[in-house]
Amino acid sequence: MSGRAYVRAALPAALTVAALSGCSGSAERSADPHGTTSPSRAVWKPRPGLAWQWQLDGRVDASADVPVYDIDGFENSAADVARLHRAGKKVICYVNVGAWEDFRPDRDAFPHSVLGVPNGWAGERWLDIRRLNVLRPIMERRFDMCRDKGFDAVEPDLVEGYGNDTGFPLTARDQLGYNRMIAAIAHERGLSVGLKNDLPQIPQLVDHFDFAVNEECAQYDECGELSPFIAAGKAVFHVEYTEPRSGFCAESRRLKLSSMLKEPELGVWRRPC
Repeated sequence: MSGRAYVRAALPAALTVAALSGCSGSAERSADPHGTTSPSRAVWKPRPGLAWQWQLDGRVDASADVPVYDIDGFENSAADVARLHRAGKKVICYVNVGAWEDFRPDRDAFPHSVLGVPNGWAGERWLDIRRLNVLRPIMERRFDMCRDKGFDAVEPDLVEGYGNDTGFPLTARDQLGYNRMIAAIAHERGLSVGLKNDLPQIPQLVDHFDFAVNEECAQYDECGELSPFIAAGKAVFHVEYTEPRSGFCAESRRLKLSSMLKEPELGVWRRPC
């Protein structure tokens, strides 16, 4: 599992708990050890400036002293999520919603008609996001998995296919409709949901998403485009892969982004601002 920076639209525990209590929505999760919640409860609302760890390479390593973890939803178990919760962490479930992956257990649920061209990662092909009636039940089951494992939020990946060569004539309007559907599926399950990249559509989507996840906005001089999330009191979880911290951390602090330097493989290594 690696970072997704190639997809660019053409156009201590006690302290952690205290920090999280100040960044949540009006209703917290119950004392259930798995942290599950019903859709009637307010979803988690991460506030700007929260430190985070993003690890998509393998089962989670819980050594980072940060209040938020973003980890792969399939590769980590309910026990892994519960372990992080016991340490006072909030946990985000990474799920690919824009491409088919031949290494996922639900790969056969996708009909061939919705599979587009390869997206540059081994075993992956773009999805025809216009087919809402086909993709919605698949994504609902994936988000059910996140909820049932006790995750607090979802990071849906590859939500800007309209700006790439997918094999389908996708439009910005198609992407807006799909992304709003994805946000609704998360909220129906009591899960917070983040907008991954897709900077051009932030003005139309900021009200539908609870935080943002961004790759390399500093490298491309785009970090200011994420300001609507910060203005709305919503966290922006940001990584750079090649820029030195001296080149982006000062600006990240000014913009109140939650920034760090990571390797593209998204393993345990991190260097925060």
